[in-house]
Amino acid sequence: MCSGLEKGLLTFSTDIQTGVAGSDIVFLCLPTPQSDDGSADLSVVMSVVPMLSKYMKRDSILVNKSTVPVGTAKLISGLLGRSDISVVSNPEFLRQGSAVRDFLNPARVVIGGENPLAIEQVAGLYQEIAAPLLRMKTESAEALKYAANAFLATKLTFINAIADICEAVGADIFDVARGIGMDPRIGMDMLNAGPGWGGSCFPKDTRALVRIAADGGYDFALLRGVIETNDQHYVRIAEKVISLCGGSVDGLRVAAWGLTFKAGTDDLRDSPAIKILAMLRDAGALIHAFDPTARGGYSTYPWISVADDPLTACAGADVLAVLTEWPMFADIDPSSLKAVMKSPRVVDGRNLLDRDSWKSAGFEYVGIGR
Repeated sequence: MCSGLEKGLLTFSTDIQTGVAGSDIVFLCLPTPQSDDGSADLSVVMSVVPMLSKYMKRDSILVNKSTVPVGTAKLISGLLGRSDISVVSNPEFLRQGSAVRDFLNPARVVIGGENPLAIEQVAGLYQEIAAPLLRMKTESAEALKYAANAFLATKLTFINAIADICEAVGADIFDVARGIGMDPRIGMDMLNAGPGWGGSCFPKDTRALVRIAADGGYDFALLRGVIETNDQHYVRIAEKVISLCGGSVDGLRVAAWGLTFKAGTDDLRDSPAIKILAMLRDAGALIHAFDPTARGGYSTYPWISVADDPLTACAGADVLAVLTEWPMFADIDPSSLKAVMKSPRVVDGRNLLDRDSWKSAGFEYVGIGR
């Protein structure tokens, strides 16, 4: 970014006219949060389009990068009211914590549109990126984004359900996941059992796709089941903590490592960690936590006492719950932790810790699917 600024290739402006005037291609990169009925809220996107119509140059291209329901490109085109502007769909597939790397090394680039010339102009922006480029109609591109996130959420939910079965029958999820992941039709990615999925995309996109399907006359029962099973998995993790404490956490001090929905981000939106800890709070627990992104605590969650380091969070704790897979947690010496905790008990909600080392240090250890 610094290089782009120095060379005059990159500028910033809060004025929409300054930002788009004279541009050949304009990208919409706007939030589409979940509405109360589960559908995507397009109000931000739609509020900007009339302003863009005023200032975009003739024969330019408006590219939608936001995650939007099928048919949004046509809605935008109608709202623009200009036949000289082509609307193209170019969904993003970036992961929080690795967005730049994902952009430069994508698995594929998807471009949807009705104007072949506009599609090729947008495709030209990616000529230096070595990745398959898929050209399709806008509806397909819009549906593809939701389908991808829904499939990944389904895969995560599946492995978490298999982990529950492994616990019930005495199997080990590590062995099972490794074995099925070697099948090229399945693959190793997204087969790490954990506390459930969350974040800014999967929850809203899965629910939005259920709504899109319903609007099209299809009951997406499979995806509804995925969402419900994921919600139930939060409860199972909370129950693990309560069970390890003898059936009650009322008045007990619960330490938590990790608050963000995954490592590599400071995002708390729909974080499994927050949901699980809220259940434990409601059961009477006192919550003390550490997350490397927590600076000064979280005013949104005043019931969480945020410590400055992992050991301080565990001082006097009756149990520790590992809820986000920050690598630093795996390097902590369990013996040093045992010295500060009231009771050496840990629920490893990410299977991040070395189980044998923690048991050897005297901890009661509970993992996922083991």
